[in-house]
Amino acid sequence: MKYCSVLGVGGTEISPLFGLLTFVLVGVVLVSLVLLRFRQSLLVGYFICGVILANSGVLDWIGASSSDLDNLAELGIILLLFTLGLEFSVEEMKHLRRVAATAGGWQVTLVVLAAGGVSAAFGLGVPAAIAVGVAIALSSTAVSIKAFQDMGMADSPGARVALGVAIFQDLLVIFFMIVLPPLLGQGEGSMAGGLGLAILKGALFLGACWFLSRIGIPQLLHAVARTRSRELFTVTVVGLCAAVAFGAVQLNLSAALGAFAAGLVVSESIYSHRVLADILPFKDLFLTIFFVSVGLLIDIGEVAANWGFIVFGTLGILFVKFGVAFFAARRLGVALRPCLLAGAALASTGEFSLVLLERIADFGIFATHPEVVQILLASTAIGMGLVPTLMRGMEKLAPVLERKGWFTGKETCLTELTPEGELKALKDHVIICGFGPVGRNLYRALAKCKIPVLVLELNADTVRELTQQGVKVLFADARQAESLEMAGIKRARSIAFTFPDADAAVAGMRLAREQNPEILVYARAKFSAEAERLRAHGANQVFHDEQESGQAMIKSVVTCYAPEEIFEDSAW
Repeated sequence: MKYCSVLGVGGTEISPLFGLLTFVLVGVVLVSLVLLRFRQSLLVGYFICGVILANSGVLDWIGASSSDLDNLAELGIILLLFTLGLEFSVEEMKHLRRVAATAGGWQVTLVVLAAGGVSAAFGLGVPAAIAVGVAIALSSTAVSIKAFQDMGMADSPGARVALGVAIFQDLLVIFFMIVLPPLLGQGEGSMAGGLGLAILKGALFLGACWFLSRIGIPQLLHAVARTRSRELFTVTVVGLCAAVAFGAVQLNLSAALGAFAAGLVVSESIYSHRVLADILPFKDLFLTIFFVSVGLLIDIGEVAANWGFIVFGTLGILFVKFGVAFFAARRLGVALRPCLLAGAALASTGEFSLVLLERIADFGIFATHPEVVQILLASTAIGMGLVPTLMRGMEKLAPVLERKGWFTGKETCLTELTPEGELKALKDHVIICGFGPVGRNLYRALAKCKIPVLVLELNADTVRELTQQGVKVLFADARQAESLEMAGIKRARSIAFTFPDADAAVAGMRLAREQNPEILVYARAKFSAEAERLRAHGANQVFHDEQESGQAMIKSVVTCYAPEEIFEDSAW
C-alpha cells in the first residue's frame, strides 16, 4: 500500500486515501457553508471542493491522486442508481405516461438532434455525436426536485411536468447504458449485431431481476425483516445491491445498470420505504464523493484556456434546453407559469450526464479532443448551480408575461399533473405508529369516521397482512426522519404513538415536530414518570395505562354497588 509523506503523531504514516477523504469532507463543509449563504445548490459546493483540491497541490502533498477516489466514486454511482431504482414508481410512471411520452419524447429528441448536430460539426462521428447528445439531453433531477421543494411547489404542475420528463430520461439512461459499448464500436462484429446482442443480454438480465423480485428476494427480505434487526436489514439491502451489480458485470453489462435493476426489484415490495429510509444517508455521502471526484477532473488551466467555449456552451445548453422543455410542456396545453418553471428546472445537464460522459470518455472518444471533456464538465457544474436561480427568476417573470398576454391560448388542466399515489394524495391525515391492539382499534374508529389514516409498522407479517387488505401502510420506523417524510408528516394533522415505549415515542415526536411544529401528538405511557416525560416533550395528549385501566376498574366495581347515575355525578 502506498503511504503519504505526511506523518502523524509519533511518526505514524497516514494512508493517502485517509488524507484525501479528510480534505474532501472538511472542504465540502467549508465550501458548502459559504454557498448556502448565497442560496446556491450544495452540489455546486461539491464541484468547487474537487476543483480546489485538484488544483491546489494538496493531492501531491498527501501523496494521493484522483485515482484514489475512483473506487469510491464508482461506488457512489452504483448507490446513486440503486436509490434511483428504489424511487422509481411504476404507478407514478403509469400516471405520468402521457407527460413522459409527449414532453419527455419531444425534449430528448430535439436536444439530441441539436447537441448531436453540434458535436458532429466539431468532428465527432455519428455514434459518438448521438452519445454526447443523449448525455446533454439529461437533466439534473436532484437539483430540480430540491429547488421545487425549497420553493414549496413540490406537487405543482410544473414539478409534475419535470418529474414526467425525468421518468422518461431515467428509462433512456438505462437503455443507453446497455447499448453504449456496441454503439461506440466496443463490441465484436458489426454494430447492428453488437446492439442486438447487448439488447438481448439486457433483456435477459432485467427479466431475471423481475423473476427474483417475485420469487426469492421478497422471501429473503421478509425473513430478515422478521428479525427486527436494523443492522442486518441494512447489510442485506447493500449486499443485494452489490450482488445484482456484480451479476451485471459478469454479463459484460454496466454495474450501474445492475444497481438500478436491484433498486427496481425492491421498489415494488412492501419494504421499499424502509430500504429507502435506511439507504438515504449512505446515498448522500457517496453522492458527495462522486461530485467531488468529478471536480477533481477539472483542470483550471484547460478551463482558463477555453473559458469562451465554456461560457458559450453553458449559455447554449441552458437556452436550448429551456426552450425545448418549454415547447414540450406547451404541447401538453400546460399554463404559462408551470411551463416556465419546468423549462428552468430541466435547463441544465445533470448528474447522469456526468456518468455518461465518463463512460464515453473511457472508450477514448475524446482522446484527440481532451478539452471537450473539460468544457462539458465545467458547463454542467455551472449550469446545475444556476438552475435554482433560474427557477426563481421564472417565478417572478411569469406574472409579467401573463399581464402582457404572452403565450395565451387554450390551456388544459391535466389530471396527470396532480399528485398520484395514495401516499402523496394524503392530507390532514392521522399517522398511526404501531398496529397492536390499540393501533388496530384506533384505525377502525378513524376508518368508520372517514378520516384518512396511514400506518407505520415494523412487524413484517402485519405489514404484509395490511397491504393485502388495502390499508395504507409503510414498513418503516417512526424514529427515522426519512420515514416520517415519506408518511407525509408535513401534511398530516396528527400522529399517534400507540405503543407504550416512551423512548421511541420521544424520538419520533421530536422528528415530527421538527418537520411539522403544529402537528398534534398522542402517546401512551405505562408509568407515571413516563407520562410526565412525554408531556414535558410536548405531547398534546398522553394516555396513562395504569391510570386509564385503574379508572375503568373503579367504574366497573363501584357500579356493582351504586347506581350508575351516582357514579357519573361523582368525582371518579
